[in-house]
Amino acid sequence: HVQLVESGGGLVQPGGSLTLSCAASGATFSSYSIAWFRQAAGKEREGVARIRLYYPTWYADSVKGRFTISKHNANTLYVEMNSLKPEDTAMYYCAADRLGRYPVTPGNFAYWGQGTQVTVS
Repeated sequence: HVQLVESGGGLVQPGGSLTLSCAASGATFSSYSIAWFRQAAGKEREGVARIRLYYPTWYADSVKGRFTISKHNANTLYVEMNSLKPEDTAMYYCAADRLGRYPVTPGNFAYWGQGTQVTVS
């Protein structure tokens, strides 16, 4: 039973930084595609960043140069978010998929966490 649990969200001022964590369990995630998504109020869920062993790391254009996705080990995922803007305010979700399909869209990820709220204000 795959479980993903996010943590680290909160309130931060514009220009500030925040690091989100995702703890994964229930499978060996070393070869999985793991990503961060976000969903702002009234908007569709969108991909933020994706990481997968032996593949290039992917970032949405809106976060390139400000966000960094990383894995501490096979089952812990992070996203370091710098120079945060009010438009980064959203619920952030960790997602995983064994197949590693492109593009980085919600339909291509089978497993999801419950989300952690990030508010930039």
